[in-house]
Amino acid sequence: MSNVSTASGQDRSALLKVQAISKSFGSQQAVKDLSFKIQPGECLGMIGPNGAGKTTTLKICLGLARPDSGRVLGLGLPLPQEARRFRARIGVVGQFDTLDPDFSCEENLLTYGRYFGLPRAVIESRIPDLLEFAALRHKAAARISELSGGMKRRLSLARALINDPELLLLDEPTTGLDPQARHLIWERLGMLIKQGKSILLTTHFMEEAERLCDRLLLIDQGQAILTGTPSALIAQEVEPHVVEVISSAPLPSEVLTALSQHAQRTEQSGDALFFYTQDARPLLAALERHPHLRVLHRPANLEDLFLKRTGRQIREAH
Repeated sequence: MSNVSTASGQDRSALLKVQAISKSFGSQQAVKDLSFKIQPGECLGMIGPNGAGKTTTLKICLGLARPDSGRVLGLGLPLPQEARRFRARIGVVGQFDTLDPDFSCEENLLTYGRYFGLPRAVIESRIPDLLEFAALRHKAAARISELSGGMKRRLSLARALINDPELLLLDEPTTGLDPQARHLIWERLGMLIKQGKSILLTTHFMEEAERLCDRLLLIDQGQAILTGTPSALIAQEVEPHVVEVISSAPLPSEVLTALSQHAQRTEQSGDALFFYTQDARPLLAALERHPHLRVLHRPANLEDLFLKRTGRQIREAH
């Protein structure tokens, strides 16, 4: 059974309310009867495979696309009818940087702030703190071409804060970054969450979703299939222990049968076998008789849940 909640039309505190939206492109239904909401101070993560409907949903939430049916309220404003007023009060970081290459970091923040009609003095007063937040004070006068990928993403995040937004919409903000840069972005996002910022985050990094999000919305084929806190969903959906076994050659059927009897569930991906179990001790004891195998015992995580509910086969975006 799916644990899917719906957005309540009576909930006046929610900053974003998505109520039973659907959207099709020709014969392809991208979003189907999707509902969710974001409360003040909450980080909601939207996860799902390629083609699940995340990007279409985000466009609808930004007022850039009109749903075929359903209703969206952003900060109490109907979308897309009041999209301009809504976007003036939020911050957005897309998948790809849209920084102006002709300007310095400081000039990018100043120019972007002017789009919101903010007085120059107000913008200039905010720039030092935003550059400090992005760990870019030393790059204030640097051109965009002089920045690394991680620096550009941090500047994009700082730019999204120039208007002191009530809500942030972040579309895969750490895609393409190395681990060090990704962790620094996570640290900065964690700071915003502690400050009480509300965030809608789409991501393909399960560690990112598990680390940052108060609640998760897992969508597949345009529909919500699970929602809840990361820890509750993992406990609800996946056995607590995972034992990964890697072998250079296929295991004999009798060995695989003997090992599988100690697990509730077994999956294979390439040369790796995944044993999901309530108690790993009998399985680990049995594996001691096969010292040539590489064995990793770990707790279940969000990636296990994701793969269980959406499959291990690669999806190509339409």
